Amino acid sequence: MSCPLLQVDAFTDRRFRGNPAAVCLLEEERGADWMQAVAAEMNLAETAFVRPLDEGFELRWFTPRIEVDLCGHATLASAHALWEEGIVVPAQPIRFHSQSGVLTCTTREGLIELDFPATPAEDSEMPDGLVAALWPDGDVPQPMFVGRTKFDVLVVLESATQVRGLDPDFRRLAAIPTRGVMVTAPTDRPEEDFLSRFFAPAAGIDEDPVTGSAHCCLGPYWAGRLGKAALKAHQASRRGGEVAVRINGDRVVLGGQAVTVLRGELL
Repeated sequence: MSCPLLQVDAFTDRRFRGNPAAVCLLEEERGADWMQAVAAEMNLAETAFVRPLDEGFELRWFTPRIEVDLCGHATLASAHALWEEGIVVPAQPIRFHSQSGVLTCTTREGLIELDFPATPAEDSEMPDGLVAALWPDGDVPQPMFVGRTKFDVLVVLESATQVRGLDPDFRRLAAIPTRGVMVTAPTDRPEEDFLSRFFAPAAGIDEDPVTGSAHCCLGPYWAGRLGKAALKAHQASRRGGEVAVRINGDRVVLGGQAVTVLRGELL
């Protein structure tokens, strides 16, 4: 049975920027092996599979290599697809049932907002091998903070230039026992509060263009550092993208835009 398939650029208002995600709109339950095969075929950072339930939608996310527990940009892309395809009335809230609980998507001031659980980082030692993986040339800055969430490693540097200048050894980075590595610093641009990059070669993604779930950690960290509950973030990948972040207790509200670039049918 065929099903609609869209490719959506998330956390951007322009095509070919932000983070592309495939969104597969299912009518019936499909097996995880099939979903993983489709994600490998799409060969994007994430492929989302959306299936209607009595109250909302089931949502699952797959990289080309593994299923993940939380993905921000593919959730934003899924909400955008449901509204744009007329499956959900525009501006009506969407409830996704996922491995990270119920995730609610709404619209506010021109942005799609995702209500996600916060995943604050706890102070930790630098994992073995991470310094050599991030700075293979040996020019190592002194991190301001190193922490861990239940998903990723967080490394905080002093300057935006240090973050932009990273050229990791992805083979070494893939050996670090973590989903991904977030590297962040204060911004050097007046319209932003902080910037970051996200590397996840162990999950099949050398560098993710814009990582919504990472901001469930980055948001609380920078809110504490800067004393602000609402922040503007930039992910400094080659494609680049913008994430609005609001802290709401133990939840993080992520805001962004999305653009459909491809619409087709999976046979």
